[in-house]
Amino acid sequence: MTGPISDVSVRVAWADDAAAIADLQLRAWRQQYAGVLPPDALPAADTAAAAWQQSLARPGDARNRVLVALERNRVVGFAITCPAGDPDSDPASDAELMEFTVDPDELRRGHGSRLLQAAVDTMRADRFQRAVLWVGSTADELRTFLEGAGWAPDGAHRELDATVPGSATVRQVRLHTALA
Repeated sequence: MTGPISDVSVRVAWADDAAAIADLQLRAWRQQYAGVLPPDALPAADTAAAAWQQSLARPGDARNRVLVALERNRVVGFAITCPAGDPDSDPASDAELMEFTVDPDELRRGHGSRLLQAAVDTMRADRFQRAVLWVGSTADELRTFLEGAGWAPDGAHRELDATVPGSATVRQVRLHTALA
């Protein structure tokens, strides 16, 4: 006899998920960018939820997708896939995993693996051949997870002014993987 099986899944996000995604994103960003961004640099929860609501209701491209990882009916992670926008990318064959976030309180429970596999499957279904993802240069745990799943640095890096230019810089490296 086996014990109870957790009700976990990944699906395409609905507009009704906007508030939950915004809440998760803001909590994750507060932790991820602590000491880098001033507390007032992040939008208010209602502003973020409204932006998510609009984005989910009217995606700019049919290949812009938001996936949510669920435990029961609670959003515990999300991923955004879209055509890659980097100047050295081909938006017809290169996808970008624009954001990959798992609730910090839900790590190491399989949600990230399920979400990453669903995102890769989605990009493949959209006929992309390669995927890229920008990660913080100090996000060692995320990089280790992604590298274990077959992603690798491709040598590209960038620095982003996160608030007022010059006040906070976020350094990122680009990872990539073949989808074929």
